[in-house]
Amino acid sequence: MSDATTNPEIERLGAGSYIALTTYRKDGSPVTTPVWLSSDGAQLFVWTEAGSGKVRRLRHDARVQLAPCDARGALQGTPVEGTAYVVDDPAGVAAIVVRHKAKYKLVFSLFGTFGRVFRRNSGGHVGIAITIP
Repeated sequence: MSDATTNPEIERLGAGSYIALTTYRKDGSPVTTPVWLSSDGAQLFVWTEAGSGKVRRLRHDARVQLAPCDARGALQGTPVEGTAYVVDDPAGVAAIVVRHKAKYKLVFSLFGTFGRVFRRNSGGHVGIAITIP
């Protein structure tokens, strides 16, 4: 998914449990969502439902803004601009799941289990890969 080069901003953001991920509607208005993330040092990764609003918005506009935040989305640091793309190939999504499981341990697995139980007709999951210049 990325090369072996590390980016200090990616490492800073990847160290936290949550980031505030801002994507943009077709009219340019921002939508911010707190999300879990993982990193390989060169990119950040998010795991989300395939039909989520953030995925739909990213398919039209790859610009994102990121900032460390708490679980409720309250910013805890300086935002940075980035570019994101949807990872929907099975191998890419599986690699993101492995990274998330390594970071969030049992909590991530439980979250996935509850999601399968309570969300009927889910369109599956995809990843989002984010780069910062």
